[in-house]
Amino acid sequence: MVQASIGIIGGSGLYAMEGLTEIDTVELSTPFGAPSAPYILGCLSGKRVAFLPRHGIGHVLMPGEIPFRANIHGFKQLGCQWVVSVSAVGSLREDIHPGEIVIPDQFIDLTKGRSSTFFGGGVVAHVSMADPVCSVLSDILERAALLAGAAVHAGGTYVCMEGPQFSTRAESFRYRNWGASVIGMTNMPEAKLSREAEISYATLALATDYDCWHEEEDAVNVENVIAIIQSNVALAKKIIIEAVPQIEGLSPFKGILKTAIITNPAHISREAKKRLHALIGRYVS
Repeated sequence: MVQASIGIIGGSGLYAMEGLTEIDTVELSTPFGAPSAPYILGCLSGKRVAFLPRHGIGHVLMPGEIPFRANIHGFKQLGCQWVVSVSAVGSLREDIHPGEIVIPDQFIDLTKGRSSTFFGGGVVAHVSMADPVCSVLSDILERAALLAGAAVHAGGTYVCMEGPQFSTRAESFRYRNWGASVIGMTNMPEAKLSREAEISYATLALATDYDCWHEEEDAVNVENVIAIIQSNVALAKKIIIEAVPQIEGLSPFKGILKTAIITNPAHISREAKKRLHALIGRYVS
């Protein structure tokens, strides 16, 4: 199978990655179903990357319909050590203006009913999510954003809501009171699953609006969001082109499952070993 060390997840508006050469289209099956779309593999800035539009071709998947486990498992199958998640978000802070870039370092997960782990079915593992993004990758994205001329905010908390509806005003004010920076609908459980897959994960969050808390701005709507997304996506592509050459080596999280699996290997079924082989095969024979 064609391999890539870097994965890129395209969010709203980012459905393709121009500039790729030596392109391969790879359709994968996983123990957790089919990914959102075929992966587009190619060379970018001298590195092999795999691109996946999380909402599918034509943006046909709502946030709660995205096959998160299949998507991350697919990146694992392709050999990805690093995943950059590009996501449209609403700003919860006065100083984060639409059109600016945020690189969050924390998440609050308010999603409902999404499968947020690869484990279960006879295998129990507990990974740490105290620091849910990779600081190495986040630092690279920050430097790349500055080189691309972006107004960038390093750090901050991303509230992940279920959607597909936008927030009520009461909810938006509550998230601001929590001290959160941005709100979106897709980065959970991506970050959790990436950690379980020993993949370094970081977010390039594109601020498109002020949600609905800002009294001097219109409440968020799709028409306004799309207008900002078009300029944001062009900027995101520049940032990725700057970032990719700086991403090297193995994920700092490679090997964490060795001490995270709590189930006695003697009690793990053959079926479970097969289902989770890409994740635990090097630890459980």
